[in-house]
Amino acid sequence: MLGRTRIPLRLRAPLGVPFRQVYRPISISHALLQEQKKQEGLNTTDGAETPKRKPLSRIPIGAIPEGNSQKIGSTGTVEFSTWKAVVLFAVVGTVVTFFFKKEKKRLELQKEADQNRGMGKPLVGGPFDLIDTNGEQFTQEKLKDKFSLIYFGFTHCPDICPDELDKLGLMLDELKSKYNIQIQPIFITCDPARDSPAIIKEYLKDFHPDIIGLTGTYDKIKECCKNFRVYFSTPRDVKAGQDYLVDHSIFFYLMDKEGEFIDVLGRQYDASGAVEKIKGHIDAYVPKDQRDKQKNSWYGFLFK
Repeated sequence: MLGRTRIPLRLRAPLGVPFRQVYRPISISHALLQEQKKQEGLNTTDGAETPKRKPLSRIPIGAIPEGNSQKIGSTGTVEFSTWKAVVLFAVVGTVVTFFFKKEKKRLELQKEADQNRGMGKPLVGGPFDLIDTNGEQFTQEKLKDKFSLIYFGFTHCPDICPDELDKLGLMLDELKSKYNIQIQPIFITCDPARDSPAIIKEYLKDFHPDIIGLTGTYDKIKECCKNFRVYFSTPRDVKAGQDYLVDHSIFFYLMDKEGEFIDVLGRQYDASGAVEKIKGHIDAYVPKDQRDKQKNSWYGFLFK
């Protein structure tokens, strides 16, 4: 801003009037000068307007300009559907996690079944030649093309065998009603001297009607028990009416569609627990030719 100055003016006084020196204060503000310059600028132009500088954008970084399909709220911020993205991300993540865990569980069961088939462990199962309650021959070939569940026991068993066969009936019904899965249940006697086809047939009437009863000669039953690693203590030479004890293993042996051993289910499983275990193995089952291809593929390390 300009300062104030005192400019002395010498005026010629009229005749007869005494001469005196007059000081005139001059004060010009910055605002007046600007106004004067503005007026001069308007007078010197031909009526053309001075172009105005375009103001800097006030659109926030990441926002969407006017005219876009996105809505702009009264505050000027863009209303994103953030909650929808979060929900979608959570749903996708949950689905991916579910299928990952399911596939991981399937691979674990498949590896477990492969190991149980004999990879580093004693083989369970093998050929056998027995007869059913109708006197028909029943061999390991009839285990193919269906899943089977084999139980070893005897008709004179006082408590364990009836309890396990009752549980087997519950397992069969739950597999059918809950998962529409049908398996072949088989009862093999460990007491061939007393368990004839007719006696086994009568005995099994108290249990599930789908259970197949098998018996045979002493040597064939003993060989079958040996192949399945079942404890066998029945004496060879017994007389009619003679009492003796029979000890045996208390397991259900799950066999696949190729007649090969998958897993063993002990008394620690109740009916529902056994059903879920069987269901998992059935879901994880892969035919032998496909298993061989998997082991020879580049990702074969997953099955070792």
